[in-house]
Amino acid sequence: MRVGYLGPAGTHSEEALRASTTPGVEEVPFPTIYQAVMAVEERAVDRAIVPIENALEGAVAVTLDTLALEAKDVRIVSDLVHPIHHCLVAAHELGLPDVDRVVSHPQATAQCARFLRERLAHAELVVAPSTADAVMSVREAGDGAAALGSRLAAELYDCVVLAENVEDHPDNATRFVWLSRTEAAPEPAPPAKTSVVFWGGGDESPGWLVNALSELSDRSVNLTRIESRPRRIALGHYMFFLDLEGAVGDPPVDAALAGLRGRVEELRVLGSYGSAGGGPG
Repeated sequence: MRVGYLGPAGTHSEEALRASTTPGVEEVPFPTIYQAVMAVEERAVDRAIVPIENALEGAVAVTLDTLALEAKDVRIVSDLVHPIHHCLVAAHELGLPDVDRVVSHPQATAQCARFLRERLAHAELVVAPSTADAVMSVREAGDGAAALGSRLAAELYDCVVLAENVEDHPDNATRFVWLSRTEAAPEPAPPAKTSVVFWGGGDESPGWLVNALSELSDRSVNLTRIESRPRRIALGHYMFFLDLEGAVGDPPVDAALAGLRGRVEELRVLGSYGSAGGGPG
């Protein structure tokens, strides 16, 4: 089985992949999360694992937008929460006062904002496509550059860990989702959850969102997460992403979604799945 992830080797996405699969899976790195998701849509891989939300920085916008607007034949088939610990990594031993720039993915720098502000305020921040790309770049630079990345990346690219666990909170974690084509999605294992996105159909009217969500509460379907994203058509128009307890096929969930569908312009089920954290075996 071919599994896509945000590469190159050594990203936190690869750590999550390794933590939730058995040996024998073919890992296929992609330069962006968007490309990893669309590889499933285009049948270039069988599955992909991508981040969808972080405990410190919230939703991963590119994952939500791609699932909602472009990858129409892709479904979430499982999720898992993976602890995220960032290391400050360099090509050689280096004192913090001698670090003149820090390279990483914007999510990583945001998750380590306090450390950067208090210990490396003098350093320039440089954006990289991924944390592993950041580690590779400082290995090649070999000067006063350091990267925020995983210990796995430091080991893979023969770099030195200058400081570890530099994230702003020790309970930092990212929720990842496993994706497959719709026709290959397995039946959800209990306890199941369902992820949907909806938009439009009176979203400028007072009380529209409350009335739409009443379709869930009136049927005792528990809403565990709600997130909004702009629809990219005009100010004031949003997509709403929901996680619900229960699976498609459960009578209360089916009734709630049917009622919700009658109040909105578009409703899409992004997946109905278990939360055991397992990927392909």
